[in-house]
Amino acid sequence: MGKLVIVGTIAFDAIETPFGKTDKILGGAATFIGLAASTFEVDATAVSIVGDDFPEAYLNLLSERNIDLSGVEIVKGGKTFFWSGRYHNDMNSRDTLVTELNTLADFNPVVPKDYKDAEVVMLGNLHPLVQASVLDQMTTKPKLVILDTMNFWMDSALEDLHKTIKRVDVITINDEEARQLTGEYSLVVAARKIHEMGPKYVVIKKGEHGALLFHNNEVFYAPALPLEEVFDPTGAGDTFAGGFAGYIAKTGGTSFENMKKAVIFGSTLASFCVEKFGTERMLNLSSTEIHKRLLQFKELTQFEIELT
Repeated sequence: MGKLVIVGTIAFDAIETPFGKTDKILGGAATFIGLAASTFEVDATAVSIVGDDFPEAYLNLLSERNIDLSGVEIVKGGKTFFWSGRYHNDMNSRDTLVTELNTLADFNPVVPKDYKDAEVVMLGNLHPLVQASVLDQMTTKPKLVILDTMNFWMDSALEDLHKTIKRVDVITINDEEARQLTGEYSLVVAARKIHEMGPKYVVIKKGEHGALLFHNNEVFYAPALPLEEVFDPTGAGDTFAGGFAGYIAKTGGTSFENMKKAVIFGSTLASFCVEKFGTERMLNLSSTEIHKRLLQFKELTQFEIELT
């Protein structure tokens, strides 16, 4: 079983969509990444920070899924990172209503000693210098380093972001971010430019239109499963990343073929995540359901054609 280091936020979210709204619920990148990765029974640790206002019951939900929490710092008297957002009718665009960094403002991640030799490192969306500090702590070079980032860091810390991108094997960003990072509208050209920055693999997420995987001159497209209902897309990107990272940590393969399978597993898990608010669906997900949905993905893209 491969070791996986997950670095990111463990947070409170409050979400409003056309289908309803929530009070403060469990959220954060490391939470969604961890829950998705835990479906593969990998040896995962979460590296994060919370305040002492964070319920022990939430931490137990993660540890019950065999996610090591020795790298989660609990700040006495501190408050946990909080984000609130409202989604528009199309569920693709949203407005941020509240962002309270709280303890996250002083986050200095410490990788637990037993995980400094992990094969896979998943760097959730954080300041690029914080992401780089995690790589500095690894005692052996990981087989695969995956980085997630966003346009905020492109606007505020581009130089640092470029330095961190140079050190990773896989980057996962959405189409809008890929265009901003490279100044190229064509995603094929954008992916090529990102390759030149360092990553061997580029995953460009297109929300309800699936995901693209680029490696040298090879391209793979994974569609998104057409869903009748999308209740909350908040954790979908992180769930995708967790499924991707978890599959790689479990199988150990970094070939293009294995990456393709990882993208499908990531897409499959993300399709469950959006069906309920927050983590609710990911906390009530069976291996049978995952298997059935994988078959749906296969049927969605498989066809026979005779070429003469």
